[in-house]
Amino acid sequence: MEGRDILRLKSLRELVYEHLHQAINSGNLEPGSFIDQKKLAAELGISRQPLRDALIQLELEGFVTVLPRRGVQVRRLTLDDIRHLYQVIGALESDVLKHAAVRIGEAQTREMRTLNEAMVAAIEAADFDAYYDLNLAFHDVFLNTSDNPLLLRTVRICKQRLYDFPRERRFHREWEISSTGEHAHIIDLIERFRHHEAAEYLRDEHWSFDVQRPYITAYYHMDAS
Repeated sequence: MEGRDILRLKSLRELVYEHLHQAINSGNLEPGSFIDQKKLAAELGISRQPLRDALIQLELEGFVTVLPRRGVQVRRLTLDDIRHLYQVIGALESDVLKHAAVRIGEAQTREMRTLNEAMVAAIEAADFDAYYDLNLAFHDVFLNTSDNPLLLRTVRICKQRLYDFPRERRFHREWEISSTGEHAHIIDLIERFRHHEAAEYLRDEHWSFDVQRPYITAYYHMDAS
């Protein structure tokens, strides 16, 4: 196969992946539902191979489960899933923050404070999409000081799994306000050069499943038991 054909197939696989990811994010593919591969391939006008490749990637990232002789099922996000994701994200983000003292300066903390203030404004404006994007950008300020691409990719995938099952597009105001308060505290600690304390707070409070559990169960409509 010519290199041009390989690139075309790779691009097609990525397009199918993005289509399926968006369908999960929007709720068009509901948790627990099965994906009709034959029908979907016909609707998209593609062969089964790029669809299979996209589904393999989605399975690796935890969005679907391939069940032998039954098909491909969109995964439900369980309370245990969320607990595990919080543990992984908290550990990795904390490690970056702990070792980023020499790379986080006044410019970075100023950017973090500006983003956090914009998040507060987004809450007041009931602009969920802006809040969501600003929240990711806030964490990216210190995450982008890391030179570990595997760590960054793992955090990104974990956050996608948290937020895209499908993503809620309404506020749980108490949680959002609490989160921006935690952000402000993290900034204060960094500005006082207490990076290890900031890292521990990020892990043990901001990304603590036990601390955030009341908000989590309300946001994801889960039984708190």
